This record gives sequence, C-alpha cells and structure tokens, in this order.
Amino acid sequence: MWRKRVVKKKRKLKMIERKFVNQKIKEFEILEFVRDNLKNVGLSHIKMQRTPLGEKIIVYSSRPGLVVGRKGQNIRQLTKTLKDEFKLENPQIEINEVENVNLNANILAERIVDSLEKFGTTKFKGIGHKIMSDAMESGARGIEIVISGKVPSSRAKSWRFYSGYIKKCGDPALVNVDVAYAVAKLKTGVIGVKVLVMPPDVKLPDDISVVEEKTEEEKEPKKEEKKEEAKTNNKEKEKSKEAKKDTKKTKQNKKENKE
Repeated sequence: MWRKRVVKKKRKLKMIERKFVNQKIKEFEILEFVRDNLKNVGLSHIKMQRTPLGEKIIVYSSRPGLVVGRKGQNIRQLTKTLKDEFKLENPQIEINEVENVNLNANILAERIVDSLEKFGTTKFKGIGHKIMSDAMESGARGIEIVISGKVPSSRAKSWRFYSGYIKKCGDPALVNVDVAYAVAKLKTGVIGVKVLVMPPDVKLPDDISVVEEKTEEEKEPKKEEKKEEAKTNNKEKEKSKEAKKDTKKTKQNKKENKE
C-alpha cells in the first residue's frame, strides 16, 4: 500500500512540474513574439504579470509613441495576434517610458545597430566613441562596447571600446551590470554588438569610506561650544521667567485699578 502511495505522489509532483515548465515556456514565447514585433522603438525590456483580469504585458521603451502607433493601431493588432496565436483571454499591454536612455544597455545596443545599418562599417569607431561618451556624461560608472565581425576589413575582428569601471566577475557582475546583445545585418555580413553598462547608483562590496580620527584640538572647541550653548539656553530661560513675572505684575495692576 505505501509503495502505491509513494508512486502516486511522485506522479502528481511530475504533473505539477510539467505544468510549471509549460507555463514558463509559453511566457517566454509570448515575450519573444512581442520583442520581434516591436523593432526600432527603443525597446528596453518586457515583463509579464498574471492578474485576475488576465495577462498583463508591460513594455519599457524610450519611444512609446511608436509602440502605440496611430490611434493605438499597433497595440490593437498585437492584442489580436496574442489572442489568436497564444489563446490568451484578455491580454493587456501597458507601456512605460524609460527615464535615462543613455544608461540602458538594450537601447544603446539598438542605437549602435541602427547606425551601423545606416552608415555602414566605415564609421564604426565614431559610433562607438559617441555612445560611450553619452553614457559617461549621463553618469554611468563604466561602459564597454564590443563590435565583432568583418569590421572594417574582409577578415573578422573584434573591436573593444571601454571607459570607467566595470565589474567582470562575482555577484556584482551578474546583478549590477546591465548586459545587452544585438545583431546588425549588413551586405558584407552579420556584425555582433555587445554592451555592458554599470549604472551610477550601484553599491559595490569593495567600496570603503575612511573616517579620520579627530585630534584633541578639534575636540576641545566642541566643549567650549557646548558651554556657550548652555549659557545661551540659561539666558533664554531667565528672559522667559522675567517676561512671565512682568505679565503677572501687569495683571495685578489692572485688577487694582478696577477696584
């Protein structure tokens, strides 16, 4: 009997695991579909949330007007395709604007790809330095751009542009560094773009602040200041007492005059 119970429990657990896996695969396919349909709109990232009303897809973009389209045409078409292809009951698309464009690795990689496809590989150095300087001016701690492919010759190479400070290993490199990959399709071939950005508000474990010890000469004036503060407080108290006495005297005089 106990063996049968164990086998039943294992089967139930396997069924639950399969449900979770299938659910995650479906979410990944939906996000990839939305990402493929939203091109050249300054797309940062996409999130998906499950609510009682239905599935909520949040799109973070630097150009929300292009995502919406004329009179919301693009969003309507997206919702229709999501309902038909993925059989979602009530998909809701929400658009949020990215605050600082120059600190987002995905948007920077998309900008590099767009400029490479427009101007070609002849001006790739100027493109890399321009985007690197924009990121550093907007307050980034560090940035690294790697452009690999047939640039500029017929032989494949990788060019690296870097500035500032970036963590390359450990937990800070996984959590605090924003990484993005993009591909530029040219006549000469495919060019890969990799962008790493470390934002300014990152707290690293090796950041140390040294507190200097104060000398006795610096401590002594503080004692004198405290004494002066105490004297001023005593004077203020005496003044308040005198003011109360004066008010009492004036009240007594008024009563006497009335009598």
